[in-house]
Amino acid sequence: MQFTDFSKLDLSRLPTPCFVVDEVAVERNLRILRKVADDSGARVLAALKAFSMWSLAPLVSRYLDGSCASGLHEARLGSEFYDGEVHVFSAAYSEANLREILPLADHVVFNSCSQWSRFQPLLKEARLQRPQLKFGLRINPEHSEGAVPIYDPCAPGSRLGIVLSQLDESQLEGISGLHFHTLCEQDFPPLQRTLDAVEEKFGHLLAKMEWVNFGGGHHISRPGYQLDELVSRIRSFSEKYGVQVYLEPGEAVAIGSGVLVAEVLDLTWNGLDQAILDISATCHMPDTLEMPYRPDIIGAGEATELAHTYRLGGLTCLAGDVIGDYSFAEPLRVGQRLVFGDMAHYTMVKTSTFNGTLLPAIAIWNSLTNELEIVREFDYTDFRNRLS
Repeated sequence: MQFTDFSKLDLSRLPTPCFVVDEVAVERNLRILRKVADDSGARVLAALKAFSMWSLAPLVSRYLDGSCASGLHEARLGSEFYDGEVHVFSAAYSEANLREILPLADHVVFNSCSQWSRFQPLLKEARLQRPQLKFGLRINPEHSEGAVPIYDPCAPGSRLGIVLSQLDESQLEGISGLHFHTLCEQDFPPLQRTLDAVEEKFGHLLAKMEWVNFGGGHHISRPGYQLDELVSRIRSFSEKYGVQVYLEPGEAVAIGSGVLVAEVLDLTWNGLDQAILDISATCHMPDTLEMPYRPDIIGAGEATELAHTYRLGGLTCLAGDVIGDYSFAEPLRVGQRLVFGDMAHYTMVKTSTFNGTLLPAIAIWNSLTNELEIVREFDYTDFRNRLS
């Protein structure tokens, strides 16, 4: 999915490897999210776990109501660079991290009644200092919509969220909201079914709350998403229970906005033609191995679709560091640049330096003006400084 014609970008202006994000495409997504917020009354937060490119925080802050974090460091990033509210959820908090989170966050959501109970002295002290601080619990409606188990928060045995049988309703004093998350890259019907499950299991608690967070995984900015149905259901849910609804899209902020530019380092053969690139599946796009999925390449086709097929591999020692088999109209050349599509979300945030592999540079491009800014380049010190 790509909203920008990156073929217009002069790749010779870039270092490789390099993530390139089109700020025009990001703003397109943000406008859609803002309209959903305005039409529905929901407050929309940017999920930093999916897209933490803080150099675009001023743009994001013009449209959204804040950020949501999965722990201390994302919470600090949201507090330092993004305007609006800061919401934090973690599967579990250490006391040391929670002490740092409480002065930064507006909402802190707990994954278990035991942590909510254990940290009561600390939480009460924080509320005395900041009366606006709100606390919530993440619930698990035991309704699975995920197609891939590793990305399904409601898979059987999930550690995420409190199932109804484990919710101690005698401990709800001080809890002002509930949070749930069931989706991954999905449209409105799965959310509709999730809300039905939430109301069936937890409906007796909803009217006692001030807010309900519908979590993330909503592909709101994707073409064809059922925006009118989403707005209608949010409004009816909010009116029925008298709650403020929150959404936490991550991919929807950056979907279709970015690419990863790589260079061919070598051409070899072992049963089929192979090309070794200056990127790595395991270091730079791990979802290709975890999910798995096959990223698109501009100008390339499926294996054997075009005249010349290659297996594209990374430069690490991992035997399975293979991106996939692709075909091209012309033979590949050493030094040729390849452009992998839709690489803004869940890419930069997951990169690693296994084997001392270079992290890709990060660039912002404006597809209307052709302005290009290389906002960050990495080197050996980034590898060295994360080790001892």
